[in-house]
Amino acid sequence: MRLKNRNSEKGFSLIEVMVVIVILGILASIVGVKVIGHIEDSKRVKARTQIATFKTALDLYRLDNGSYPTTDQRLDALVSPPTVGKLPRKWREGGYMPKIPKDPWGNEYVYLSPGDNGEFDIISYGDDNEPGGEGKDKDVNSWEDDQE
Repeated sequence: MRLKNRNSEKGFSLIEVMVVIVILGILASIVGVKVIGHIEDSKRVKARTQIATFKTALDLYRLDNGSYPTTDQRLDALVSPPTVGKLPRKWREGGYMPKIPKDPWGNEYVYLSPGDNGEFDIISYGDDNEPGGEGKDKDVNSWEDDQE
């Protein structure tokens, strides 16, 4: 008759498994905090990139039509011909952009023309969708480079 030697059994004890789970939990929480910070940074970069794209499209609109769209015409004038205000003389067939995206936080961009800081202002109010703010709530504006 063979007797099993308990020491020859292979496997992990409950304590060993618990230690590994705790270590993995600590690592996951550290990585999670770092990743969340990078997600917010990437949203700000995306907003700046979209605003730069708007600026280029608006410059093309101005070259064709002699002026920027008005505040009432909004950024929508880059997608379809405006029907209010001063109508464009030579609106480009197909438009200047395929569509106007929302900002990375899911809100509409604010467009002012003439702007308070230039010929036009484009603003994303950030995560809180309110003027001003700091951190993730800080506005992204067309007139400043807010590299942090």
